Amino acid sequence: MELRVEPVVTPLEMSESSQSHDGESLETDAYESLPPTASLSTQMTAGAVAGILEHTVMYPVDSVKTRMQSLQPDPKAQYRSVYEALHRIIRTEGLLRPFRGLNITMLGAGPAHALYFACYERVKHILSDVIQNGGNSHLANGVAGSVATVLHDAVMNPAEVVKQRMQMYNSPYRGLLDCVRSVKRAEGMAAFYRSYSTQLAMNVPFQAVHFVTYEFMQERLNPQRCYQPASHIVSGAAAGAVSAAVTTPLDVCKTLLNTQEDTVLSSMSMRGHLSGMANAFRTVYRLGGLPAFFKGVQARVIYQMPSTAIAWSVYEFFKYFLTQR
Repeated sequence: MELRVEPVVTPLEMSESSQSHDGESLETDAYESLPPTASLSTQMTAGAVAGILEHTVMYPVDSVKTRMQSLQPDPKAQYRSVYEALHRIIRTEGLLRPFRGLNITMLGAGPAHALYFACYERVKHILSDVIQNGGNSHLANGVAGSVATVLHDAVMNPAEVVKQRMQMYNSPYRGLLDCVRSVKRAEGMAAFYRSYSTQLAMNVPFQAVHFVTYEFMQERLNPQRCYQPASHIVSGAAAGAVSAAVTTPLDVCKTLLNTQEDTVLSSMSMRGHLSGMANAFRTVYRLGGLPAFFKGVQARVIYQMPSTAIAWSVYEFFKYFLTQR
């Protein structure tokens, strides 16, 4: 006869163990996203702060990206690298020149990202409940990011038009208001949304790849979904780099539609203004072939990696801070 000793667990121990695990699960779930009771203003505040910091910290690199995407740049505005571009712009045009257009970016980024993150959280909750019974779902993350993008771009597109026109070399505008008035007077209100379809065509896949990559990296680096700043920074940087590189061709077309470069229009014997994503694609290809679709990709990735890392780390910090309170 073999003597076997079975471990005995008292009901009290079982109860305490269950409560401990439940407590950990509840604490993790509470942080993973803003609680259902969180007000809309709480979600929008977290998104607005994250968005403003995302766009402002790396803004000089964004200015370089806009210039590097020019299809027929002035000989004085042809750059081999991001560092060379920044050095030359500061040396020849002044220390503050890379920050031109930052004011309209901040005015647009606050409300745009407030709507963006609030919409993302709500849609993700709804779809996750349907698809995964409340668990993480890549499909829910991608769809939520895409839906949020539609709202974000509706607010941000006019700001992008003004910003990019002020970033270009030899920009004729004296300031923000002068740019808005001049564009409205010469091209009408439609000019501020001429690139909206292209912006959506770029940002919907951008955000889908962005959120899927971020959530995928979080599953690997932070499976417990606790507040871990390092994991949020690394995941955000990876998400920004991948999504930026993949969507660069559409960003080049968007820049062309926003800036309406005179040299490009005259070389193509165009009258009036260039409009439509298909026309932008044809123009880019005729002037530079396939390589032209990846103009400024280096600057775009360099800009997007830290920007996205900052946005996610700030947003996750706000989630942690607000849920703890």
